[in-house]
Amino acid sequence: MTLKNRCLYVLLFFSTISLSACFEVIEEINVHKNGSGNMTVTLNLSQSKTKLSSVMLLDSINGYKVPDKVQIQRNLNEAVAILKKTPGISSVKHRVDFENFIAFVSFSFEKVDNLNHLSKIIYEKLRIKPTGKSLYNFDTRTQLFSRNYTYAQEAKSAYMKLKEADKQVFKNASYTCIYRFDSVVKQSTNKQAKLSGTKKAVMLHTSILDLINGRANITNQIQLVNN
Repeated sequence: MTLKNRCLYVLLFFSTISLSACFEVIEEINVHKNGSGNMTVTLNLSQSKTKLSSVMLLDSINGYKVPDKVQIQRNLNEAVAILKKTPGISSVKHRVDFENFIAFVSFSFEKVDNLNHLSKIIYEKLRIKPTGKSLYNFDTRTQLFSRNYTYAQEAKSAYMKLKEADKQVFKNASYTCIYRFDSVVKQSTNKQAKLSGTKKAVMLHTSILDLINGRANITNQIQLVNN
């Protein structure tokens, strides 16, 4: 299942189940002045929890084998094990709520650049082809946070190969990224992004279909007030 870059490793755990449900992906990154911080990726399928509870009772759906809770937890544990061994990554936490069908993984990083290294490792270990490539950077001297996103045409090609029933999964699927900082945001270059009331957080919300089809660009340069 090919979805948004970087949250793919969470989606993998629910990839078969979510073929019958709408979902929301939320990526949160908190960055401190020294470049360290933490990241949380959440996959929320709670809007379809009644349907998913029924799906979990089946052996397969739309030709896909439905994993049981043990298999899903095992996949999540394997990805978490990779995170714990990654240089610059610590305080790894994860949880799967099978009642509301919400999964999340969170961890701390020593510097923003660790996220780029992490992405490469996760994709290689889990053999996932991303829908695009994101490169993160944070200049502690100028207090400039950047995310450069490059769309991959292969994402749309993979989507077009799906069965029509499976394509419906993406109809209402959404992606939200939230960046939080210690300092006030002076400027954000992505016109679709919204600044919080405190001016210390930036949020960008889009549909996953727009990401797959290349209609959305999540590249952003966020300049903080450098005190």
